[in-house]
Amino acid sequence: MARYTGPKWKLARRENFDVFGSDKWRRRQTLPGVHPVSKSRASNYSVQFREKQKVKRIYGLLEKQFRNTFKKASKETGNTGLRLLQLLELRLDNVVYKLGFAYSINHARQLVSHGHIKVNGKKITVPSYSVKVGEAVEMDEKTKAADTTKILLSEIKKTRQVPVWLENNKVKMAPTRDMVDQAIKEQLIVEFYSR
Repeated sequence: MARYTGPKWKLARRENFDVFGSDKWRRRQTLPGVHPVSKSRASNYSVQFREKQKVKRIYGLLEKQFRNTFKKASKETGNTGLRLLQLLELRLDNVVYKLGFAYSINHARQLVSHGHIKVNGKKITVPSYSVKVGEAVEMDEKTKAADTTKILLSEIKKTRQVPVWLENNKVKMAPTRDMVDQAIKEQLIVEFYSR
């Protein structure tokens, strides 16, 4: 399983966006590095590339995974940008994170790959599994009974709200554009890959 293992706060600072959903992150005036780039006007390519990188890092994907997801979205009918966001939101690791079973996407990915998550009662160990509408996602009973998990779940429930498209640990419907993070500009990603 490939994943990014380098410095995480540097990624957030490079994108100038809180890609990990942490309240500890703070925006800085300069980009990371010894000689940060000056505040000149960015080219169209640069803006599109930075948006793609930001979304890639929010969902914890590498380039090949993200490109394949875009190809899948572009082959389907309808708005490519919206379909890309829906495919990203309906990944099993993201659904586990949004339901409040994990404190980060990386933690959710680890729970899935270690076999602690079930979809419709069947253990799934693939974080990129695309959850369908109507499928129930739940934590394994043995994992849920652990004291550390109970404490973690109670802490997360206090701070995070479950999205409208998830109800009673089920995917009620595919998320619409209003239900996805408004800071994402998916049209820039579509333009980037349409070059």
